[in-house]
Amino acid sequence: MPTTAGANTGYANDQKFPHRPKPSGKENPYVKPSTLKCFRCFQVGHKSNECPTRPQVQLIEGEGDDEIVEIAGDDDQEAEDVIADEGDPVMCVLERLLLAPRMPNASQRNAIFRTRCTVNGKVCDLLVDNGCTENIVSRALVQALQLRTTKNPHPYKISWVKKGIEVLVTDMCRLTFSIGKSYNCEVLCDVLEMDVCHIILGRPWQYDSGVVYDGRLNTYSLDWKGRKIRLLPNSSSTDNSYSKGKATLHLVTGNILLAQRAKTELYALVVTDAIPRLEENQLPEAVTSVLKQFEDLLPTDLPSGLPQVRSIQHQIDFVPGANLPNLPHYKMSPKEHEILQEMVQELLDKQLIQPSLSPCAVPALLVPKKDNKWRMCIDSRAINRITTKFRFPVPRLEELLDKLAGASYFSKLDLRSGYHQIRIRPGDEWKTAFKTSSGLYEWRVMPFGLCNAPATFMRMMNEVLKHYLNKFCVVYFDDILIYSKSLEEHLQHLTTILQALRENQLFLNAAKCEFASTRVYFLGFIVSAKGVEADPRKVEAIANWPQPRSLFDVRSFHGLANFYRRFIRGFSILMAPLTDCLKHKQFSWDEHKQRSWESIKQALTTAPVLALPNFELPFHVDSDASAIGIGAVLSQSDKPIEYFSEKLSPARQRWTVYEQELYAVVRALKHWEHYLLHRDFVLCSDHRALQFINTQKTINRMHARWVLFLQKFTFVLKHKSGQQNRVADALSRRTALLTQLQTEITGLESLQELYPTDPDFASTWAACSEGGTHGDFSIRHGYLFKHNTLCIPASSWRHQLILEAHCGGLAAHLGRDKTLSQLQSRFFWPKLHRDVCRLVERCPVCQEYKGTQHNTGLYTPLPVPQSIWEDISIDFVLGLPRTKRGCDSIMVIVDRFSKMAHFVACKKTLDAVHVARLFFHEVVRLHGLPRSITSDRDVKFISHFWRELWKRLNTAINLSSAYHPQSDGQTEVVNRTLGNMLRCLVQGHPKQCEEFLGQAEFAYNSMPNRSTRKCPFQIVYTKSPNHIFDIAVLPKCSDKTATQLSEQYQEVITEVRNKLLDSNAGYKAAVDIHRRQQIFEPGDLVMVRMRKERFPTGTYSKLSPRKLGPVPILRRINDNAYTVELPPHIHTSATFNVADITAYHPPDDATVHVDTDNLGEGGT
Repeated sequence: MPTTAGANTGYANDQKFPHRPKPSGKENPYVKPSTLKCFRCFQVGHKSNECPTRPQVQLIEGEGDDEIVEIAGDDDQEAEDVIADEGDPVMCVLERLLLAPRMPNASQRNAIFRTRCTVNGKVCDLLVDNGCTENIVSRALVQALQLRTTKNPHPYKISWVKKGIEVLVTDMCRLTFSIGKSYNCEVLCDVLEMDVCHIILGRPWQYDSGVVYDGRLNTYSLDWKGRKIRLLPNSSSTDNSYSKGKATLHLVTGNILLAQRAKTELYALVVTDAIPRLEENQLPEAVTSVLKQFEDLLPTDLPSGLPQVRSIQHQIDFVPGANLPNLPHYKMSPKEHEILQEMVQELLDKQLIQPSLSPCAVPALLVPKKDNKWRMCIDSRAINRITTKFRFPVPRLEELLDKLAGASYFSKLDLRSGYHQIRIRPGDEWKTAFKTSSGLYEWRVMPFGLCNAPATFMRMMNEVLKHYLNKFCVVYFDDILIYSKSLEEHLQHLTTILQALRENQLFLNAAKCEFASTRVYFLGFIVSAKGVEADPRKVEAIANWPQPRSLFDVRSFHGLANFYRRFIRGFSILMAPLTDCLKHKQFSWDEHKQRSWESIKQALTTAPVLALPNFELPFHVDSDASAIGIGAVLSQSDKPIEYFSEKLSPARQRWTVYEQELYAVVRALKHWEHYLLHRDFVLCSDHRALQFINTQKTINRMHARWVLFLQKFTFVLKHKSGQQNRVADALSRRTALLTQLQTEITGLESLQELYPTDPDFASTWAACSEGGTHGDFSIRHGYLFKHNTLCIPASSWRHQLILEAHCGGLAAHLGRDKTLSQLQSRFFWPKLHRDVCRLVERCPVCQEYKGTQHNTGLYTPLPVPQSIWEDISIDFVLGLPRTKRGCDSIMVIVDRFSKMAHFVACKKTLDAVHVARLFFHEVVRLHGLPRSITSDRDVKFISHFWRELWKRLNTAINLSSAYHPQSDGQTEVVNRTLGNMLRCLVQGHPKQCEEFLGQAEFAYNSMPNRSTRKCPFQIVYTKSPNHIFDIAVLPKCSDKTATQLSEQYQEVITEVRNKLLDSNAGYKAAVDIHRRQQIFEPGDLVMVRMRKERFPTGTYSKLSPRKLGPVPILRRINDNAYTVELPPHIHTSATFNVADITAYHPPDDATVHVDTDNLGEGGT
């Protein structure tokens, strides 16, 4: 069972016996890095006897029975036995090996405690293990039951029986399970890939529950809600339902199989891939007679001796000055050494290799084959690095298939060990030397693994068949395909090719050859007179492909499916979500990728037969474009030849429709240029504006470049509407609209059968059937109508009609009222209004792509300060013209109590250090240190220096919600007022705004505030400031109000604070009239609104999703601010204002007709 890696077991954590690691010497910074490697944990830097994961043996002394817990007091209470649950088991994959079943054994001596529990209505396997330090739940169970997981705040590694194999544990899951009807429990488990069971209850559960284990009975007893219950193990009779007479499947290794061979008689079932080919006894007599003439070309094995000397031999030229490699042989087991030596001896007997005295050598190794045999391979990478490369062309697969047009009979020939039928150029044998534990050998024929071997082989095949290539045969390395239009002609061609092979002594592998067949496998395709089909074996492999669980799985599936992309309509568009998945660093799987994965498999299983091109007939090119990608199809006589598609990049997705349609035409013609150049063809498109492409007066450079490319072709541009051009439309749109309407809006006659038994319309239907009309209801054309609206009985029709009106083929996810008005004008059923509201509210597309600010969240003003200049707000006014002193910004500091403000000119590029200096120089020297500072999340205010500075000065930092400046409303209002004053002061001289800051600051601080009804000067300095008219006009006299104010300053402070409280209460009452309160709790799933400011620069689009989710609430800061768990690829603040948060409603695919007795809505 798993234990925490590196943690001590037993008494290792006891403070009495601490673990003392071996003291290390004095660290030397100049010492060479250690090359020691531990054979216990396989880590570098220490030996196994110093391994930190090595278990420690601790000895303790007995200290009496003081620590023993008495449990005998409950012996008089009879325990209630709890047996394993029975019911619907959970459906998830557990990788178990079916071993030989043991005979039923009633003893619990060797049994681990196992039972069955119930989780979310599903029965799961549960195991209690004393050696497991944590509670564990299988990841397969979490995925099958869709349990919510959280990140482990302290991730760790676990190790099993053998040290060194460690697994990282990063996720946790809180689940509730029950056993029987008497016991249920909630446990926090770590999520782990495991096969032994679904849930393991380790030491945490045993400790928290205070269980008592009976080793003889294998039971666990515990107190539960005042009762003593006993958990019984799962009986063996229920686990083993196999009888003695039934067969059992055994999965064993090869060594066990060989060991059992001497003891008993074994029968083996060998499963191989079926290659559909004609057997020899099914061949026509004429073909059989031809094969008898060339029996010498079909040996069971290559003849001994070297192949004949030909003009083409494999030569190896080293790069001048290169160092010759001399690598040691690989370590192998004695059995592998024996097998390798047998293969070497066989090659020596055939004279294909010989002993060597070469100065260079590379090692040989064994690789298992699909039939469980071994293949000897040579690791020639070192030789290939210093070899001069040859650039002989390899034929294109498409070009080979194009040559087969019009053929009806095919023969496929496969050479036997084709590489070994080519000799090494005399004098180059020493360059192919390889090592084994028995000696040094060199090749006399061309081996596998050399970099120039494919080029040499293609040169030889082209030289042997150069007079027949592209006439009635094609060659792809050792695969030769002969094609003919008739059987008589095919016999002549087959005889000609076999004669050429006999002259060059090239031998065939009869088991892989097919002769005179009308349907043959060639290079992963099925070729016939009808055309080219996909290989059913590979299609079946794709159809049965398990759901990807890593980027490697997605990449493998993408590569295999991409091989058959020419058979799939809109391959790039269907594969787009999986293609985007490969661009991310972390694997993620959602509904879009699941739908793409299933669409590709469905498209491959229904892939059509592609016709081979006939260059005597004209080609047709149909193209189309959409916002996702472009598509085209090349056809002849209404038969597809090849499909082409391409996913548009984000930049091209922003093009106009005209540019996308023109780009689709250009890319299609570029792709099939070798077919269409210098030939007349028909170009079809559903975009009418393309007809005037050559008559435009002004075009941009990109369009001009495209038009110049199109002028190379000779074609007739034909316009097709979207309905007529459905072939190409299917490449860029998942389904054709007409087909969708025909398949979904069918079966209206079934409504007539539902009326008599419908709970809403049964009585009305009966009354109308007898009297013709019943109130506003009547029967027309066999259907029930209310006025002119069709009555829909309770069925899935209601849900389907709402879907069609809201998000169907002719809808665009309109809102609730418009969807409701469309349905009310045509249909009627009770609770129609409720059903529409429910579906529109739960529509996942609307929740993600629609969204504006909501009126949720009541007005929550900041706490009123106790005195002046204790709680301040700070912000910046940016974007101002640069003044003579280089200032282009204004730092605004506001006292939240007196409302006094200071306006300080500064530069936008100032960092946190300079802002702090400016703040101390302009504010602290006048008013001292504040108790709290409220600001937005500017980079200066969230820097480490700014936070650490005020932390050391015991000043609290209050930051507003991300992208919600209303939290710092005080400075926002002052900024707006300052902007108005400066515009009036500077007028036509904006670069002189710095000179007017003093005047603006005095004017602002000397005018009464709306909340305090006093000017800031009067609150801070106990008197109002003198204006010009106070000095020049008014007579000099003592101000009694000012005198009283200075004497009763504390009363003034209290009065100002009370006025602020009253003002805030008044604001709150006025604002809350138009707002509603919305409270979320941690764990709730919500949708968060992504404002434009949250997107990285250049990534925001008007068509981007407006909301993100569903995401869980992590922390509730206050009623108006929450922290959510964002996906890893979203790089923005996780704090959101409640106005940007809405509750997530999961989509409801069930029938709309539900019990609405408890709903308070009574509309229709």
